[in-house]
Amino acid sequence: MAELNKAILDAIRYATRMEIQGRSFYEHVAGVTKSDHGKAVFKKLAQDENGHIEQFSEIFTSVLGSDEWKTYIDKEELEKQTVLDELKARVEKRGKEEKATDLEALRIGLELERGAIDYYTKQVDTSNDVVVKDLFSRITKEEQYHYDLLQAQYDNITGSGFWFDMAEFKMDGRF
Repeated sequence: MAELNKAILDAIRYATRMEIQGRSFYEHVAGVTKSDHGKAVFKKLAQDENGHIEQFSEIFTSVLGSDEWKTYIDKEELEKQTVLDELKARVEKRGKEEKATDLEALRIGLELERGAIDYYTKQVDTSNDVVVKDLFSRITKEEQYHYDLLQAQYDNITGSGFWFDMAEFKMDGRF
């Protein structure tokens, strides 16, 4: 594994940035949503994103060491505020109506998860390293579960997502 190339390390850096931004967003909306169930969902998503960051940390530090990882994480933690401010503004722009802001938070979450799924799928398809390929494959599945969970919440609030009184997909709780 010590032979990871620059492209893979860059992919891990970018993936880490996405996870930090996603975690920050989910922590924020968990604090502002009025729904107890919504709070629980967003807190769970934030915890999962933190787990992904830890998994990337293991690979990164095995190659470049913990000092470089800490420097990178510190930089990303400082820069996350800009993206978080943009996402918060989108939620707040929806106005004071609770349902509208919750729906916007779910829409943003769906966008974040879709972006992660697409990125991680690309990494699985292009990586030659078995460990990296396996990690991105596992995280892709978890991100798909996150997407499905957010979609189910969105469908529940909007009263959509059902055909002939049957859900379009099942939430099996794998993650």
